[in-house]
Amino acid sequence: MAFKVALIAYEAEVPGFVREAFEREGIDFVAQRCRTNEELKQYAADADAVWMFSAKHPLTAENLAILERCGAIIRTGSGTDNVPVEEATRRRIVVANTPDGVNMGVSDHTIGLILALGRKILQQDAAVRSGHWVPFEIFPDFQLAGRTVGLVSFGRIARAVARKLAGFEPKVLAFDPFVPSEEMAKAGVQSASFEQVCRESDVVSVHCPLTSSTRHLMGEPQFRLMKRSALFINTSRGPVVDEPALIKALTEGWIAGAALDVLEQEPPSKDNPLFRLQNVVLTPHTAGFSASFWHDMWTLAVEAAIDFSRGYWPRSYVNPSVQPRFNLSPRPQAEARAQLSSRI
Repeated sequence: MAFKVALIAYEAEVPGFVREAFEREGIDFVAQRCRTNEELKQYAADADAVWMFSAKHPLTAENLAILERCGAIIRTGSGTDNVPVEEATRRRIVVANTPDGVNMGVSDHTIGLILALGRKILQQDAAVRSGHWVPFEIFPDFQLAGRTVGLVSFGRIARAVARKLAGFEPKVLAFDPFVPSEEMAKAGVQSASFEQVCRESDVVSVHCPLTSSTRHLMGEPQFRLMKRSALFINTSRGPVVDEPALIKALTEGWIAGAALDVLEQEPPSKDNPLFRLQNVVLTPHTAGFSASFWHDMWTLAVEAAIDFSRGYWPRSYVNPSVQPRFNLSPRPQAEARAQLSSRI
């Protein structure tokens, strides 16, 4: 019986090269938006791998009981908060993701938000457009050289941010209980406690996934620890931040400003207090987008599916403790990404 992949959540049209790649591999592929349990049972109950490109229709623990043959869930993108990872692990299902498709975009965007906020670029632009040319009135007194940037989590995106920030010459701290301090040191980053990152940083930038343990990780206690001159950046997930606490911190002057690509409610309500604050920069969850975004996201997910079909561990997965249903081994060195991608 052929290995089957079921794409059950997506918005854009499936590119032709995706179907062609699966056909070459002898993989049975079906794309059907499954919004009910009945549809999920009809199209995906016999799938070996279930693929979710969109986050709009999350899987639940109840859904997993329907996926009788499933040994892998592929989530396009970095976040897996719309997948019941713990239940999947219990059911011996590997949960793969494709963070390499957004690393460059999010890391670029993070640095852009730091500079836009710190250098007061939006306020200066608005002033010039209104005919107000007074250079010293909106004074950009922020510089990265000699300042301390604190990273909350030190995964792929945070590492890219640290690498790109090196030319600006800040000191970089990072909190991540899962990454050894020696590994951070090799990247030119100093390991620190969560409290130390909040207390000592001039910029605190959040890069952790949304899980039960990280929901509202940044709340009133953390914002009160931060310097009054500090900037807060979030390009991870909105619910990682207690938004009312952040609004209080911004309005009462506990911190100097915030730049956010994500919010607790997306899209936000029109009366969100953040819209009235001049010390806030907002973008509509677009940090991961880039010129190569769509091609990379489709390609990396197809690669993951092909890896599973060949009996290889995927490039990235979020539940390392899983005991997989498939017999998986590391991908041979010859199967490098460039070689595989060229065939897709």
